[in-house]
Amino acid sequence: MAEGTLTRPVEDQLEAHRTELTGYCYRMLGSAADAEDAVQETLTRAWRNIDRFEGRAALRTWLYKIASNVCFDALAAGQRRAMPIDLSPGQPSSALGPLDPPLAETTWVGPAPDALVLDGVGDPAHLAEARESVRLAFVAALQHLPPRQRAILILRDVLRWQASEVADLLHLSVPAVNSALQRARATLASKDLEVVELSDASVDAASEELLARYLDAFERYDMDALTALLHEDATQSMPPYPMWLRGRDELITWMTGPGAECVGSRLVPVRVNGQDGFAQYRDGGQTPWSIHVPTWRDGRIVDITYFLETDGSLFALFGLPPTLPA
Repeated sequence: MAEGTLTRPVEDQLEAHRTELTGYCYRMLGSAADAEDAVQETLTRAWRNIDRFEGRAALRTWLYKIASNVCFDALAAGQRRAMPIDLSPGQPSSALGPLDPPLAETTWVGPAPDALVLDGVGDPAHLAEARESVRLAFVAALQHLPPRQRAILILRDVLRWQASEVADLLHLSVPAVNSALQRARATLASKDLEVVELSDASVDAASEELLARYLDAFERYDMDALTALLHEDATQSMPPYPMWLRGRDELITWMTGPGAECVGSRLVPVRVNGQDGFAQYRDGGQTPWSIHVPTWRDGRIVDITYFLETDGSLFALFGLPPTLPA
């Protein structure tokens, strides 16, 4: 290790990069829990091999190289994570049909608390871009890319690394990086990602009103008020179930049928995947039930994902209590 390269305690210097590395690994892996594990493994490897760090590259670059290798190893062993609509595109379920059995947690792109994957400091324009880059739709689309294309696109288009820096990191030529980036961009373009609202950390008055209306309508389980907030072609999904619905009428049919068990729920605002969402407690606040991630366009909900709590780990990830006070 070059003399003077690391001046503060090594642990502090490594920990200073935890949040941004977690954001990188989350985009790569599509799971907040897997990202936390990957970053812990990254920092452990860095600590064990700190004497090999010669200071020719920045510590940050070295950590990203380790993190990339950890992610590549993880992706080589597992299936691509997805959203329910990816499993049966163009074939929505029926709100009145049977509910298929839940699938394993490893099937799904999962939600991520902002505090885990976004550092929340820096230029406002950069922060807005960072929030967009952890949106569910974007992270789900990334999972369609081969691992190295995925890393290249994140490093170049999200983190703004130079092609030469990415080439050094991944032991590729600059032309190979540029070619892979073009292919990755073409794949994402084919996913037709929507530009959505409510992306600013400080929501404006109109957005704040929409969120308040949703919270109020859901807690009262007022179907007229909820209908008024839904786009005609709105979609809904509910991991770990493969079911997904399309159309306002289907969503309302679900809410007044099987979903009617949510009557009496309470919602707690949370920051999730770069936007405002809600944690839902059923039974008047006694049962952690789901994390709501709504997507808005032109003042209407165009998609809402309910991530169901299955084992207590989801609400713990968001730092939420097991019950709400009466």
